[in-house]
Amino acid sequence: MPNLPVIVVEDDPFTRLIPLVLDPNASEERHAAFADFMSTDEPDFAGWCARVRAGSPGLYPAEVRMVTSEAEMRASLKDCIALVVESFRVGPDDLAAASRLKVLQKFGTGLRNIDTAACAARGIKLLTLRRRANISCAEHAFGLMLMLARKLDALDGLVTIKRIEAAQGAYRLYDRRHTPGGNFSRVGGTRALNGATIGIIGMGEIGREIAIRAGAFDMRVLYHQRTRIPDSEERELKARHVPLPALLAESDWIVPQLPTLPSTRDLLGRAELAQVKPGACIVNVANAAIVNRDALIEALRKGVLGGVALDVHYQEPVPDDDELLTFDNVILTPRMAGSPRFNGLRDFEQLITVLARELAA
Repeated sequence: MPNLPVIVVEDDPFTRLIPLVLDPNASEERHAAFADFMSTDEPDFAGWCARVRAGSPGLYPAEVRMVTSEAEMRASLKDCIALVVESFRVGPDDLAAASRLKVLQKFGTGLRNIDTAACAARGIKLLTLRRRANISCAEHAFGLMLMLARKLDALDGLVTIKRIEAAQGAYRLYDRRHTPGGNFSRVGGTRALNGATIGIIGMGEIGREIAIRAGAFDMRVLYHQRTRIPDSEERELKARHVPLPALLAESDWIVPQLPTLPSTRDLLGRAELAQVKPGACIVNVANAAIVNRDALIEALRKGVLGGVALDVHYQEPVPDDDELLTFDNVILTPRMAGSPRFNGLRDFEQLITVLARELAA
């Protein structure tokens, strides 16, 4: 089919949805793989693709060029009318190579990697997307924090005398003539998030979503990364930039939120975990490799950590004999932070339909 609109897309496991909707030459194998992946929440993936196409008139059929590097992106920009990027840098030279470019879509909200002035100078419409999956990751992080803080996994069902005695020993009533009756199962060691300090390592888009929710709990927010965010954003998030050792020493909750890169692997090793405030908890919904596994297990054995919650793992599925499964203060979930699948589906329905509308304008 000649003269198809050309869309260049930074390759990412989720942006691979775009050609499945818009490019008639998209891989059938990939269609089948995504239909299987989405089946837990969307049993009719083909129908979803058809509905999004119908809501994006003029954009189907298209030639979608998936690119895996900035160099490949630059080489693919000729005849491109729309560009979708997540982390790739886009500057004046890239825009000069894209003489037909009308719309640049950031898959996210942060624009540090895009020369916004150059886009404005060339009349290129710049779009952003607050990703529902990022919001869900922040919600899951707080779900894990609340499980650890309130011991929800241990408390679930601990409401009968038989169950309380199995877990706690002989059951004793409080003297209700004189006292309230709360915590009649006599479980100790719960804690509050209110007034606690959260340390976020990496104030990217998910880190920001976590900081927003920390504010709702009236938590003190510290963060660490190589580059400080603008003062206005620090004020908005009520977040303070500190060196990593200070974050580790002061935080009750440590949330590493960094991408999987060689530079982030084992960022938290024995030396770093030795600096952690006694009783602090680590909650990781980003990638397991940020925290050295051996150092993490050693810190748990020594009782340095108050708890650990992981939604990402050193091997997936986790082996049945994984030592992390043996600790009472460790919560492990099967990579659920970005779910349900509707988060991603709605993100891309919005992205594609808005692209169609802007290109038709």
